[in-house]
Amino acid sequence: MDVHKVADEARFNRFHGLVLFWCALIIIFDGYDLAVAGIALPSIMKQMGVDPTQAGFMVSSALFGMMFGAIFLGTIADRIGRRWAIAICIVLFSVFTAAAGLTSDPVTFSVTRFLAGLGIGGVMPNVVAQMTEYSPRKVRSTMVTLMFSGYAVGGMLAAVLGKGLIESWGWQSVFFAAVLPVALIPFILKSLPESMPFLLKQGRHEELKAIVARLDPGLRPTAADRFALPAVDKADSAPVRHLFQDGRGFSTVMFWIAFFMCLFMVYALSSWLTKLMAGAGYSLGSALTFVLTLNFGAMIGAVGGGWLADRFHIKWVLFSMYVLAAVSITLLGVPMPTEALFFVVGLAGASTIGTQIVTYAYAGQFYPMAVRSTGIGFASGVGRSGAILAPIVIGALVGMALPLQQNFIAIAIPAVIAAVAVAMIKHGRSASAQPHGEPGVNAGLAPVAATAERG
Repeated sequence: MDVHKVADEARFNRFHGLVLFWCALIIIFDGYDLAVAGIALPSIMKQMGVDPTQAGFMVSSALFGMMFGAIFLGTIADRIGRRWAIAICIVLFSVFTAAAGLTSDPVTFSVTRFLAGLGIGGVMPNVVAQMTEYSPRKVRSTMVTLMFSGYAVGGMLAAVLGKGLIESWGWQSVFFAAVLPVALIPFILKSLPESMPFLLKQGRHEELKAIVARLDPGLRPTAADRFALPAVDKADSAPVRHLFQDGRGFSTVMFWIAFFMCLFMVYALSSWLTKLMAGAGYSLGSALTFVLTLNFGAMIGAVGGGWLADRFHIKWVLFSMYVLAAVSITLLGVPMPTEALFFVVGLAGASTIGTQIVTYAYAGQFYPMAVRSTGIGFASGVGRSGAILAPIVIGALVGMALPLQQNFIAIAIPAVIAAVAVAMIKHGRSASAQPHGEPGVNAGLAPVAATAERG
């Protein structure tokens, strides 16, 4: 019984909804922990007496942690199991975010944020891989992007709680609140299914039978049935090398370029949009409203992009979104009525933050099950270097007092590079493009193939 095929062809049911619920909840917690430092930063700067340069380093320490966490905790999941990797990440980002609230100097704060960043970055490839593995093929992109829209929910939750908590209890309170997800770890370990290639590798066939029965209640595995995966989906002890095997090497590099460029745009806009708009003559209140519009657009772009990707070719949907990003960001520097500018800002959010989420979905579908966490983790880790560079590079340009439009053109150029990179991905090498039964793909199924009666 090919468990990959069972997952692909299953109809959405309560089991899929449960996986979506837990993965989305984890992403909401993750989004809160990432946003909370920015929400509290003015209060932190005032209490610790740090200048903007030091404050920038304090914030970026979490981004450094995310880069390493995405690479190493994404890879370790293919070795120890995805559930335990997710649990470790939750402990890291919850405990060390709360610990940051106990600090009183910039260095200790930065260290705790770096450690929290390991968990924030590490959980992303794992939940994307989990959602991709257990989603029916027909709604896979929609489910992954719907799950990822939890980031915007987490950011908004941090903003709403931050306003009330900081005024009443001080900036530390919003960090202490981040420890609450630790209490949910036992429920997550009990409710989330383990990765199927990992179970097969471990010989845990009874657990596999239980998962198959929940994926497709019409299947009734018997004691005589054996489970298998296409050879390309089997887990082994060296998952990293598989990113460059079977003709995937060039496309892997193209994914890395796309992740780097997209995260550069996301963090350039997140860091500097308020400042650029305020410098263009808008009031601070209006400039902050642009940030809210950017994130609202991101939610629409993520869900809408996923919906389109399930109905059209995901590669070309993604290419079109990057082209839209280049156009919309460039237009931000063009004088226009305020109403039209809000619309363009929303488009920019949809085509940058939303596009990043669809890029995660495509990477999840590109790599075989056994190396999915590793593939997404490395792409995300390389991309994080773009996130780290963006505030520094755009900050230097802002310091040069260039015309407004030139700043936005600089942010838009990476969208063009990302569009070219996506166009060059060899989709024929994608795991999602391989039909079941193709010679060489399902090789190795025959000795253990079994039939199953549909109820």
